[in-house]
Amino acid sequence: MNKEKTFDEAMKELESIVDKLEQGDVPLEEALDQFQEGIKLSRHCKNIIEEAEKTVTQMVSESAEEKEAE
Repeated sequence: MNKEKTFDEAMKELESIVDKLEQGDVPLEEALDQFQEGIKLSRHCKNIIEEAEKTVTQMVSESAEEKEAE
Protein backbone atom coordinates (compact mmCIF):
# COMPACT_ATOMS: atom_id res chain seq x y z
CA MET A 1 0.00 0.00 0.00
CA ASN A 2 2.25 2.75 -1.25
CA LYS A 3 -0.31 5.51 -1.41
CA GLU A 4 -3.12 5.90 1.06
CA LYS A 5 -6.13 4.11 -0.35
CA THR A 6 -9.60 5.44 0.21
CA PHE A 7 -11.98 3.29 2.23
CA ASP A 8 -13.82 2.26 -0.93
CA GLU A 9 -10.61 1.35 -2.76
CA ALA A 10 -9.36 -0.73 0.17
CA MET A 11 -12.70 -2.50 0.59
CA LYS A 12 -12.89 -3.31 -3.11
CA GLU A 13 -9.37 -4.77 -3.03
CA LEU A 14 -10.15 -6.69 0.16
CA GLU A 15 -13.30 -8.15 -1.41
CA SER A 16 -11.26 -9.20 -4.43
CA ILE A 17 -8.74 -10.98 -2.19
CA VAL A 18 -11.50 -12.75 -0.28
CA ASP A 19 -13.16 -13.88 -3.52
CA LYS A 20 -9.85 -15.20 -4.84
CA LEU A 21 -9.06 -17.07 -1.62
CA GLU A 22 -12.57 -18.54 -1.41
CA GLN A 23 -12.08 -20.17 -4.81
CA GLY A 24 -9.43 -22.34 -3.20
CA ASP A 25 -7.21 -22.77 -6.24
CA VAL A 26 -4.49 -20.35 -5.13
CA PRO A 27 -1.02 -21.78 -4.39
CA LEU A 28 -0.18 -21.74 -0.69
CA GLU A 29 2.56 -19.10 -0.93
CA GLU A 30 0.30 -16.75 -2.89
CA ALA A 31 -2.59 -17.42 -0.53
CA LEU A 32 -0.42 -16.45 2.43
CA ASP A 33 0.69 -13.25 0.67
CA GLN A 34 -2.91 -12.42 -0.21
CA PHE A 35 -4.05 -13.14 3.33
CA GLN A 36 -1.34 -10.84 4.72
CA GLU A 37 -2.36 -8.06 2.32
CA GLY A 38 -5.99 -8.60 3.34
CA ILE A 39 -5.06 -8.11 7.00
CA LYS A 40 -3.28 -4.84 6.13
CA LEU A 41 -6.29 -3.64 4.15
CA SER A 42 -8.64 -4.61 6.97
CA ARG A 43 -6.57 -2.62 9.48
CA HIS A 44 -6.46 0.34 7.11
CA CYS A 45 -10.26 0.29 6.79
CA LYS A 46 -10.64 -0.02 10.56
CA ASN A 47 -8.42 3.04 11.06
CA ILE A 48 -10.46 5.06 8.58
CA ILE A 49 -13.69 4.10 10.36
CA GLU A 50 -12.24 4.97 13.77
CA GLU A 51 -11.15 8.39 12.51
CA ALA A 52 -14.59 8.99 11.02
CA GLU A 53 -16.22 8.03 14.33
CA LYS A 54 -13.97 10.48 16.19
CA THR A 55 -14.89 13.25 13.76
CA VAL A 56 -18.62 12.57 14.09
CA THR A 57 -18.39 12.41 17.88
CA GLN A 58 -16.54 15.70 17.95
CA MET A 59 -19.08 17.34 15.64
CA VAL A 60 -22.00 16.12 17.76
CA SER A 61 -20.28 17.32 20.91
CA GLU A 62 -19.59 20.74 19.43
CA SER A 63 -23.19 20.99 18.23
CA ALA A 64 -24.47 20.16 21.71
CA GLU A 65 -22.17 22.78 23.24
CA GLU A 66 -23.44 25.40 20.80
CA LYS A 67 -27.06 24.61 21.71
CA GLU A 68 -26.27 24.87 25.42
CA ALA A 69 -24.67 28.28 24.84
CA GLU A 70 -27.85 29.63 23.21
